[in-house]
Amino acid sequence: MSNMILEANGLVKKFGNFVAVNDVSFTMREGEVFGLLGPNGAGKSTTISMLTCLYPPNEGDMRIFGHDVVKDAAKVKKLIGVVPQDIALYPTLSARDNLSFFGEMYGLKGRDLKERVETVIDYVAMRERAKDAIKTYSGGMKRRINLAAGLVHGPKLLFLDEPTVGVDPQSRNHIFESVERLNKEQGMAILYTTHYMEEAERLCDRVGIIDRGKIIAMDTPKNLVGMLGGGIIQIGLEREDEELRKAVTSLSEVRSADFVPQEETEEGMSTKAMLKVEARTHANDALVQLIQLFNKKDVQILSLETLEPNLETVFLHLTGKSLRQ
Repeated sequence: MSNMILEANGLVKKFGNFVAVNDVSFTMREGEVFGLLGPNGAGKSTTISMLTCLYPPNEGDMRIFGHDVVKDAAKVKKLIGVVPQDIALYPTLSARDNLSFFGEMYGLKGRDLKERVETVIDYVAMRERAKDAIKTYSGGMKRRINLAAGLVHGPKLLFLDEPTVGVDPQSRNHIFESVERLNKEQGMAILYTTHYMEEAERLCDRVGIIDRGKIIAMDTPKNLVGMLGGGIIQIGLEREDEELRKAVTSLSEVRSADFVPQEETEEGMSTKAMLKVEARTHANDALVQLIQLFNKKDVQILSLETLEPNLETVFLHLTGKSLRQ
């Protein structure tokens, strides 16, 4: 992975007064699977739409394989494949006819077109249903043909925008296997957006965590998870106590401790104060010290939750909210 194939610099996209993407910058190298991880509405699809020539940014610039995405859109479109979040297929046509149509749109003809259609049908394991109309397919089957449509012209860079939303476990696994094969066997670079942290951990070489239109962290999944040390312990208390927080921070198995804001629900606050504790190496070791300290100081614990280190916990740590909120 030596050659830079995608460069996004300072991308901003506004819809009226709403800023959907706010100063997003990242790069991709040849053969890399890069993930954009964030909740619905974070700006993932808008970023993809700009990079795939759907509409230009208000600010910033983008280059794919050295071509300016705005000025050289025709050249860029021939080099990329796009699998949108919404199903983009003709329901009354068969899978094979859909793929032939999209192949022709990319300029494929004759034997080349037929061979590419049959190749991608096999790639997504849909040969047995290839003659059937799309409207007879399950949601997962439609997703698999949607993926095939993005591959039919043999792109060098594939954009996958939440490709497993609403699919059955079998189709989801087929999509995972297809992504892994495309990357490992063909060396295809893939930009993959998701709000499922387990997908990013399984598939991506690097991950950019995006929230409210901004990338707030970027690294390998292993390094991002490593930010958390031994995990996070969340403790609900009656009130905020700065002296208690300092005492917790001084414990040998605690990396840091801070009171975090509580969001009000319809039922009111679940606790009056929430102390977020980052364990240094192992959450259980920190937990033993915390309970001993609270017993010594006669502090009542209203709630206690231990969060194991993973990308979902990283997102919670960085934003104060769940990835699926």
